[in-house]
Amino acid sequence: MGPTKIDLHKQLKKYFGFSQFKGLQEQVITSIVNGHNTFVIMPTGGGKSLCYQLPALIAEGTAIVVSPLIALMKNQVDAIRGISSEHGVAHVLNSSLNKSEVRQVKEDITNGITKLLYVAPESLTKEENVEFLRSVKISFMAVDEAHCISEWGHDFRPEYRNLRTIIKRIGDNIPIIGLTATATPKVQEDILKNLGIPDAKTFKASFNRPNLYYEIRPKTKNVDADIIRFVKQNEGKSGIIYCLSRKRVEELAQTLQVNGIKAVPYHAGLDPKTRIRHQDMFIMEDTDVVVATIAFGMGIDKPDVRFVIHHDIPKSLESYYQETGRAGRDGGEGHCLAFYSYKDIEKLEKFMSGKPVAEQEIGQALLQEVVGYAETSMSRRQFLLHYFGEEFDIKTGEGANMDDNVRNPKKKHEADKNVELLLKTVKETNELYKAKEVVNTLIGKANAVILSHKTDEHPLFGKGSDKDSKYWMALIRQVLVAGMLRKDIETYGTVKLTQKGEDFIKNPSSFMMTEDHVFDNTTQAVPVTSKGEGSGVDQKLVKMLKDLRKKVAKKRNVPPFVVFQDFSLEDMALKYPITLEELSNIHGVGEGKAKKFGNEFIDFINTYVDENDILRPDDLVVKSTGANSGLKLYIIQSVDRKLPLNDIASAKGMEMPQFIKEMEAIVFSGTKLNIDYWLDDLLDDEQQEEIHEYFLESETDKIEDAMEEFDGEYDDEELRLYRIKFISEVAN
Repeated sequence: MGPTKIDLHKQLKKYFGFSQFKGLQEQVITSIVNGHNTFVIMPTGGGKSLCYQLPALIAEGTAIVVSPLIALMKNQVDAIRGISSEHGVAHVLNSSLNKSEVRQVKEDITNGITKLLYVAPESLTKEENVEFLRSVKISFMAVDEAHCISEWGHDFRPEYRNLRTIIKRIGDNIPIIGLTATATPKVQEDILKNLGIPDAKTFKASFNRPNLYYEIRPKTKNVDADIIRFVKQNEGKSGIIYCLSRKRVEELAQTLQVNGIKAVPYHAGLDPKTRIRHQDMFIMEDTDVVVATIAFGMGIDKPDVRFVIHHDIPKSLESYYQETGRAGRDGGEGHCLAFYSYKDIEKLEKFMSGKPVAEQEIGQALLQEVVGYAETSMSRRQFLLHYFGEEFDIKTGEGANMDDNVRNPKKKHEADKNVELLLKTVKETNELYKAKEVVNTLIGKANAVILSHKTDEHPLFGKGSDKDSKYWMALIRQVLVAGMLRKDIETYGTVKLTQKGEDFIKNPSSFMMTEDHVFDNTTQAVPVTSKGEGSGVDQKLVKMLKDLRKKVAKKRNVPPFVVFQDFSLEDMALKYPITLEELSNIHGVGEGKAKKFGNEFIDFINTYVDENDILRPDDLVVKSTGANSGLKLYIIQSVDRKLPLNDIASAKGMEMPQFIKEMEAIVFSGTKLNIDYWLDDLLDDEQQEEIHEYFLESETDKIEDAMEEFDGEYDDEELRLYRIKFISEVAN
């Protein structure tokens, strides 16, 4: 028998200075100390690592901890060394060590100094490591991030697959501890099977974080402005903003800085020094916001993160849960806001298309859950917890009113007949189909899969065509959460009936369905003015501004687009600028243009605002980073020095089309760029004159119109470059 209860409390106090265990910790530790195989499912922040650290410190021998993240191992080793007088109490064994460091580690283990040895799964496949570990006393083996074992998880690592055989080689009866912070029921089952511990004592903490408020907003063109407004409303609070790409992280961090917000970027592409500095600034509160890729937050344990914003929706609900879970660790306020547009989902699908089919299928299934979560109008908490295999009672559950859907409920209607039709359709198509095919059967849309099963000849085919596919998709999601259908993960999400579903067919009862949110692909911005009413681009004003532009252009004898581009007018009709400074922050304007053409426009807008009693969204004038000011300056200086354009582009790691875009941004906002030296090699005088005439006469500067006009005589690049010269000379 291991130490008694009193003993455990004493040890907890001695090593960690805590007088109380948290949640399930004590039961888990007792199980490990008593040598049982143990499986722990505990959300991040629940004190998962203490579950194996304490037993390791008090047991005889060395505990091996397998973890996929080198940075995390390092953090944990430092933390353990901090509570012990022995430097060798914890070690890392991975490819980053040199020979003498490896020797030191082995010596400390042999001498019984090392209590915790952190290893990457790859290090365990090395013959000499296995040999050595067989020769010493191993207290137990902890597999952290155990969901990496399962192909059905969101973070599968093939090298995790053969851990079980390696453990067997190190020793026959070493107790195995699996730990994970996010796992669906299927993944949990997979972990136990793959680690070969079906008999493990399982401890599962609740995944409910009652203090977190979940909210999804449509992602529009003006998402930066929406984010700035949100952050400014939460001034002085700590927050994390997640983006998918490093480039977006850099841009957004810069935009926030320009708008007076203390923000720093964080991603794997920064050099380690900068990364550590930015992380420390966040922890020490020298900065309020970290804009990051998911590389951030792995090793961070800041208790008072007050908001987590997803600029891009993540690839899986596991990731979403983990990332939002970094908010409100201290039990205080935690606002989780995600911006969703189906376009982003399509982007993620594109990324997957190169992968092996099985991986794509799993990736797709995970993505569809994210879509369901974003578009649903039922309780988000209930949806999320159901995904992790946990029941949640909307009436009595803790934190029940902490999401946007519950606070702003959508209309409900009786859908008993439709539920019955849905369940019958699943049953009579022999439970062969995934949700998408079930919907196609209901609306009567035949595709290859449906034809191959001859479902199009079934009497139920098309029986639900009075409703569209979105309706049926929403109903399927709600019926899944209600437990009348389940998704079979093994077959990538085919929909099966449950007993509850069978009962409903025999004896239908009332089913109140809520209507889904519609996030269509219109990226028309709907900023919320300070009074909270949605207001998009003022189309009436756009029309009037176009007339004004025509007048100004005529007076100056230039085409209208030379004065301001269409997108600039639309931005004016959204932000109502009434000073030159505000006008220079309008998309594509800049100081030069504002000075040159601005006065008539701001006078006009000022009058319009007065006459129509318009509430100006004064907090909406988002300063742009001047198309990334450092880059802008570099381009202007390089063009001044007449450097070849392709050299300038490649010096900044850009392809020509991207580089031309950057130059366009510069001249459209009123700065001159003289690229004659380059154009003269490209086009002769006659050609230049011909294009010049075209732009001068034309109503629009659209390149596709010019291509059509010249019928393939010039390519896209030549016309774009000439347009830069034209705007530069005529407008600026």
